[in-house]
Amino acid sequence: MNALLSLLSQPRWRGGWRLLLVLLVLVISWLAFSPRPPVVLSTGWDKSNHMLAFFTLAFVMRLGFRGHWSLTALALLGYGVLIELVQSMVPGREADAMDVLADSLGLLPGLLLAMALQRVARRRLAQPDLPGG
Repeated sequence: MNALLSLLSQPRWRGGWRLLLVLLVLVISWLAFSPRPPVVLSTGWDKSNHMLAFFTLAFVMRLGFRGHWSLTALALLGYGVLIELVQSMVPGREADAMDVLADSLGLLPGLLLAMALQRVARRRLAQPDLPGG
């Protein structure tokens, strides 16, 4: 349990979370910019794909970077807008403002969950072990 708490809250793990973020951005960008992304990697509904992707990005980004949550949200919304702009130029793809809305609906819970888990983890790690427990 302490290993999980440490993974969520200790600065020494930030590099790993940042590396995971880079990998996620690469995979999501490939999926977003491909004229025909593989169907096997879909939830079956485009908007839930966006929500899931941005939930995951926000969660991982929050664990990798300790800036104010609003900076994370703005950075990821900017990435969502960039995706739509690029998709408007990719044959077979189109830009959709509703996708950016779905992105924001995913990133907010991702941020909130990461912040809540970090808070719990820091509190639990700060408490001395109780005898007999």
